[in-house]
Amino acid sequence: MDQQPLISVIVPVYNAEAFLDHCLESIVGQSYRHLEIIIVDDGSTDGSETKCDRWAEQDERIRVIHQSNGGHSAARNTGLDAVTGELMMMVDSDDVLHPDFTATLLNVMREHDADIAVGGYVAFFGDRVDFPQRYKAAPRLFNQHEAIQAVFYQQGLTHSPWGRLFKASLFDGIRFPLGIIYEDLAIIYPLLKKCQRIVAIDDVLYGYRQHESNSMRVFSPRRAAVLDVCEELERQMQQEDPQYLTAVRSRLLSAYFNILLLSHQDKNGNHEQLQDRCWKGIKRLRHDCLLDRNVRTKNKFGILASLPGRRFLCNVVGRNYQPTP
Repeated sequence: MDQQPLISVIVPVYNAEAFLDHCLESIVGQSYRHLEIIIVDDGSTDGSETKCDRWAEQDERIRVIHQSNGGHSAARNTGLDAVTGELMMMVDSDDVLHPDFTATLLNVMREHDADIAVGGYVAFFGDRVDFPQRYKAAPRLFNQHEAIQAVFYQQGLTHSPWGRLFKASLFDGIRFPLGIIYEDLAIIYPLLKKCQRIVAIDDVLYGYRQHESNSMRVFSPRRAAVLDVCEELERQMQQEDPQYLTAVRSRLLSAYFNILLLSHQDKNGNHEQLQDRCWKGIKRLRHDCLLDRNVRTKNKFGILASLPGRRFLCNVVGRNYQPTP
């Protein structure tokens, strides 16, 4: 790896005018300067498209690509096609980076000869993000097998593409599927299969903005795409890699609980068919997941709460349900 490798930063933008300056200020202000900043304007209509061009005029490292609206995956894929750096990262246009995000992850990636370096994140509201004091805990190292297990058991690693630094070559032949949400979950398995080592640190380096449009508590039928993604992963593991089948089923069980309880809270539509699908999935998976020592405590609590029946689970547990990643 070069002493000063070029790091490509992909920023998909769609109608983010209210947040874009905050985001881009945090990127151009990185202590590590050797960046290629690729802004993909995905058909914005709120003035973001003009603001992107103004930023490019102010900083020669910024390149703007304008395209017709195709969705978040299409914008990320356009950015991936334009990457020329040895390393790369992705930043959502309403989020914010710690000034040392890039330098810190690059250093830890080099130190441990890792393919991916992962930092911590903090959720924030409004215009102020307070990054907590830096940690001094030892980095956590994962080999390929451990990383896949950690992601699907939801123990120590997430599937999100933001908040981390990648070797750009990992995305050779891999692109986000179009037209769905949870597109990052759909590609995490082939991505990790190309890795030898992943390093994670507890330093909080990424600010994840919370607002109504991205709240975990807002239910939309589109969120049921997570079931399609996880069920396809289950079929794939059955055929290709059964050693990860129990981990993927734990993640699928989380998805069933999440969609069932969130849709139950939503009083604006009839989600009976979707809830039936989730309940059948819970009953199918809960016995084996309860006996699996790697399944996270939250899932096991859900399993026990499901034993008295669907009504108890939804009315008692679902009343104050707060989803987690």
